[in-house]
This record gives sequence, C-alpha cells and structure tokens, in this order.
Amino acid sequence: MKRVTCFKLVAAAGLLAFATGPVQAQTSEMTFFITSAGSGKGADLGGLAGADAICQRLAQAAGAGSKTWRAYLSTQAIGGATAVNARDRIGAGPWRNAKGAVIATSVADLHGGAAGLTKQTALNEKGEPVNGRGDTPNQHDIITGSQADGTAFGPGEDRTCGNYTKSAAEGAVMLGHHDRTGLDESPPAKSWNTSHPSRGGCSQEALRGTGGAGLFYCFATN
Repeated sequence: MKRVTCFKLVAAAGLLAFATGPVQAQTSEMTFFITSAGSGKGADLGGLAGADAICQRLAQAAGAGSKTWRAYLSTQAIGGATAVNARDRIGAGPWRNAKGAVIATSVADLHGGAAGLTKQTALNEKGEPVNGRGDTPNQHDIITGSQADGTAFGPGEDRTCGNYTKSAAEGAVMLGHHDRTGLDESPPAKSWNTSHPSRGGCSQEALRGTGGAGLFYCFATN
C-alpha cells in the first residue's frame, strides 16, 4: 500500500513538473509585458526610476528578473530636465510576451505597421490578458507619455503628469490603447501608445474615468 501511494505521489509530481515546465520556460524568455498593477497613485509612478523598479519587481516575481527591465515612458524637458524618448530606453528587440508571441522584432517595427500589439498579445507579466474596451472594468488606457513614434512631447502642455510625479487634479498624461480599439476608426483610437491624454488630472480616479488603471508597458533591454 505504501509503495502504491509513493508511486502515485511521484507520478503526480512528474505530471506537475511537465505541466508547469513549458510555462516557466516561456516566462523566463519573456521580454515584454503590461504591468498587472500600477503604483496605486495614478500617473505618479515615482518618475522613470520608480516605474522601472515596478517593471523589475513584477518581472522578478514572474521568473524573468534576470533581465534588465525598463518602462516604456517618455519624459518632457521641464524643470531643467532633459527629455527622454521611450523608444530609446527599451533595447533593440525582438520582444516576446509571456507566451512566446513576438510583439515586434525591432524598434522600427514596434512603431510601424508591423507592431504585433493586440488585446490577445499584449499580456501582463503573468501571461494574462488585460481588460479592454467592452470588458468590465475597461483598462485599455496604458500610460506612455509618448508620441506615435515613441518620442517625447515638447515642453509645452503637460503630457507626462510632471514626468510621472503627479497624482492630483493638475496635469495630464498621454495614454495608448493596448487593445487597439476606441470610439471610432481613427488612427489615435487604434494606437497602442498615443490615443488621448488623461482627463481630469493624474489621479487613479481620473485614469479610471477614461478606461484605465494606471498600467504601463515594460520591455527588457537585454
């Protein structure tokens, strides 16, 4: 009886390892994801450093922490700061999601017609889809602070919530639609990185108001 029980336990353990092995392997090769959670403070991510730290922490928890992760965010030349382009801080590609699907092979592809970001492929670090238009709650507004080509906005109107340091009624941040769906068929409505600015400020409530949750994209640079 003891031998039979031991055999069953060993067999079950083997099946579990077989079932989880490929998933873990794919996650370790992941080089792109949408955060499963933001800072909880709207567009105040603690600046670029804070956003990068969130990317790294979530990747670590998912088994991909050996890579160097960067948030896809641009900053504006305000308050004496130098502008930073999101496209210049994410490495060269290619980038794959948690299930191994290629999102883009290069920076040029990512910002062109070859970009493979859709609701089906723009997964979080756990390999889960992120709610889009038609889901409850809608969370398709992804923080980018970027123009369509991945570059920073000029130092005029706030499009980064003070370079990701504001969480009140003041300011605005540019958002993209990860599901490539909006109110119409216009290019901005279908843009993954520059659809519209937030409305009502930079708070978590303001982001929820247009269909967001303070989430953002993370890319591995290596």
